[in-house]
Amino acid sequence: MPHKTFFWFFFPSGLAMLLFIGLPIISSFFQSLHIENEQILMEVENCDVFGCKTEVRVDLEATKIIDEENPLGRFNGLRTYADRNHLAFNEINDAWKVSSSYNQFFDIIFNLPFYKALLFTLTFCFAVTPPVIVLGFIVALSINTISQTIKGPTIFGTILPMIVTPLIGSLVLFWMIDAKGILGATIQNIFDDPNLSLKSSSELTWITLIIYGIWHNTPFAFVVFYAALQTVPLDPLEAAIIDGASRYQRVRYIVIPHLYPVATFIMLICLMDNFRVFEPIIGFKAEGAAQSLSWLIYSDLRNESIMLFGSAGATSMLTIIGVGFLLTPVLIRTWKEFKTER
Repeated sequence: MPHKTFFWFFFPSGLAMLLFIGLPIISSFFQSLHIENEQILMEVENCDVFGCKTEVRVDLEATKIIDEENPLGRFNGLRTYADRNHLAFNEINDAWKVSSSYNQFFDIIFNLPFYKALLFTLTFCFAVTPPVIVLGFIVALSINTISQTIKGPTIFGTILPMIVTPLIGSLVLFWMIDAKGILGATIQNIFDDPNLSLKSSSELTWITLIIYGIWHNTPFAFVVFYAALQTVPLDPLEAAIIDGASRYQRVRYIVIPHLYPVATFIMLICLMDNFRVFEPIIGFKAEGAAQSLSWLIYSDLRNESIMLFGSAGATSMLTIIGVGFLLTPVLIRTWKEFKTER
C-alpha cells in the first residue's frame, strides 16, 4: 500500500485516538502536576443574646477569585505522586525502619490508600481473567456442538450477563445475597445460622466481587471464542477423525492452537477492563472492604469540601502506567511470535 494511501486510510482513526484518548491523557498529566488553591479564611463575629463568638470561615468570594486566576491550582510538580495517598515514599521508608518482620512491613504498606487499592485491583484481575478465558472457551465449545433449534435461545441466555449494565447487575446480585434475598436466605438456611452474611467480612466481600466479575465477563470471552470457532479449518479436523483421534485430542491439537491468538486478545481486553474495576464496588456498597484504583479517582472527585483534581489526575496516570506494565509481557510475547511467523 502506498504511504499516501495508508496515511489517508489511517488519518480518521488516528485523529479520533488523538482527540478522545491522547488529549485526555495529556490533560490528566498536567492536572496531576497541580494541587488545589489555598482557601482564604476570614474571621466572622456572630452575636446573639448570650454574647459574641468569633468563627473562622472560608472567604468564598476571595477563594473564587483565586480559582478563576489559577484554574489548574498551584503547581506541585511530581510531589503529588509521592504523597501518602499515592506512592507514599516517606511512609514506606518509615515502615521499613520500624517493621520487625516482612509481615508487619506489608501490613503497614497495604493499609496505605494507593497500595490497598492496588492489592484489590491486582487480585481482581488475576482471579477473574483466567476463569473467564477457560469458562468462555468451554461454553463456546459446548454451544458450538448443540442442535441448531436450541442454539439461538441458548446463546441469548449465555450473553445476557454482558447485556445487563454492570452497575445494575451488581445491584441485582447485591440484593440477592442480602439476608432477605434468595441467595442470602438460602445460605442461612443451609448453615442454620441467621447471622451468616456474605457482607460480614472483607474476604467474603472480595470473593463475591470476584464471582460477579467472572459472571459478567465470561459472555464476552464466549462470544469471541464462538466466532473464532467458526474459522477452524475443517480439513485437519476431518483428517483427525479419519485417523481415529478423540474429541479431546482434536480440541487439544487442532482447535486450541488455532484459537491461541484469540485467547491472547481476550486476555488483553479482560486485563484492561478488570484493572478498571469500579461499578461492582459501588453496586455492592463494598467501599469499606474493597477499594480499587478507579474508586480512588471517584473518591477524590466526590470530596464534599473540594474536588481533588490533582490527586485524581495522579491516580489516573498511575493506573495507565499500571495497565502498561500489566500488558507489557503479553505484548512482548505476541510480538516475538509474530516476528517468528514472518
